[in-house]
Amino acid sequence: MIAVGGDGTLLAASHNVGSVPILGVNSAPSHSVGFFCAARRDDFESHLLRALAGRLKSVRLTRMTVSLNGRLRSKRVLNEALYSHSTPAATSRYILHVGRQHEEQRSSGFWIGPAAGSTAAQHSAGGRVLPISSSNLQLVVREPYSPYGKYELLQLIVGEKTAISVQSKMDNASLYLDGPHRTVSVRLGDTVSFGVSDEPLTVLGLRGRKR
Repeated sequence: MIAVGGDGTLLAASHNVGSVPILGVNSAPSHSVGFFCAARRDDFESHLLRALAGRLKSVRLTRMTVSLNGRLRSKRVLNEALYSHSTPAATSRYILHVGRQHEEQRSSGFWIGPAAGSTAAQHSAGGRVLPISSSNLQLVVREPYSPYGKYELLQLIVGEKTAISVQSKMDNASLYLDGPHRTVSVRLGDTVSFGVSDEPLTVLGLRGRKR
């Protein structure tokens, strides 16, 4: 698979990719970060020829699964998911479950995702940059509101064997997967579960690149 554009284009394309390697081509390097894009216009031919010959290095990136009430909604989330109230100005209310811990929270929602997305929204919200080869997930709560004491589950690195879920205490919540275009509606009492996918994404040309 060849994705020509930027990181957003590659993310969108990656939801249609299973085990096939993907090569990202940054078509606008002057204003596109293109972290996932190994090639540009001037070196695309050489990257493509090496890829076809099996000589272009690659990295396997962990992806995340998302289920709603036990029903799988995606197993190909590469960057992150945002869980929040459908109206940005409204308070997000939910019960967060991580392993044996649980906590009722109010906030602007939370980010959760694998290592590949840890330099993006998660990092901007106070999260850590994870090694790109990590199989852990990271959760970062946005703007917590705790008038009755401090929350404990605000910024977590979670191993692949640890169960993570959230129960909605909102009538109108939303789950945004890898950006604003893939949206899942969540209602009062619904449970959303997150986990490590058994379908990593093979991205060509990324090995050795700096984050």
